[in-house]
Amino acid sequence: MTDDAVPGAGANRFSGPNDLHLHSNHSDGTETPAEVVRQAHAHGIRTLALTDHDRSTGWDEAGNAAASLGMTFLPGMELSAKYEWRSVHVLGYLFDPDDGALRAETDRIRGDRIGRAERIVRNIGRDYDLVWADVVAQTAGDATVGRPHIADALVARGIVSDRSAAFDGILHPREGYYEPHYAPDPLTAVNLITGAGGVAVIAHPVTSGRDRMMPIPFIERLIDAGLGGFEIDHRENTEQGKKILRELAAKHDLIVTGSSDYHGAGKPNLPGENTTSDEMVARIIERATGSEPRYA
Repeated sequence: MTDDAVPGAGANRFSGPNDLHLHSNHSDGTETPAEVVRQAHAHGIRTLALTDHDRSTGWDEAGNAAASLGMTFLPGMELSAKYEWRSVHVLGYLFDPDDGALRAETDRIRGDRIGRAERIVRNIGRDYDLVWADVVAQTAGDATVGRPHIADALVARGIVSDRSAAFDGILHPREGYYEPHYAPDPLTAVNLITGAGGVAVIAHPVTSGRDRMMPIPFIERLIDAGLGGFEIDHRENTEQGKKILRELAAKHDLIVTGSSDYHGAGKPNLPGENTTSDEMVARIIERATGSEPRYA
């Protein structure tokens, strides 16, 4: 990174509050990247990261919008991974979007998500009035199709009241319509992000306590492989889980973030409901080598 991107030289450029986990309609958010930036600005955010699932296509639009509003933009992504039966999401910041290995993996993930979504819709269509065209109608451009778009189609059809009702009901695995999808293991995900010059942070790692948390010995393997830190302040993390992660972060001197996981109308989460300190933003910028922050 340049001198302007290291603590002390550029820290004043991204004085908080800082929200490093927001989604646009390039994945499963409901707003364009520029609209996401404007919402963040309206909620007082001065540094944000757009972290759409398995893609970086919204960076230019979000970066331009942030610059026009005097904000700092950190390019990011939320990379899908899987440990045993657990879904694990790895936030990647300031990586090279043209890195061949990372791009090949995200292409594979997104391609499999489309087939998986089609299978889920066929399953649901046996019992409800839902077809693939309904889901396509809820998907912006070439956005990564996922279960949130199926939820939106169910809402549009009047089958459920909102996304939350869809995920609590029809889209819940217990209902029998669920289909698995391809995702790399977390160690591969961390290696891909760091190999592309980025900083890897595990998103909302403890949403249901220790039973869903990856085993600590495996987490320590991720740390040895270059994991940068944990997203601890998130509305879905449990208090017990946060305590465990703070102890691990202190032990290994890891980056600790807090974020909203904003999805527009897709979730009740609001920009800035959890934030990341200026110190931690500076550490991310100092550590990354794949791409640069975009300052106003």
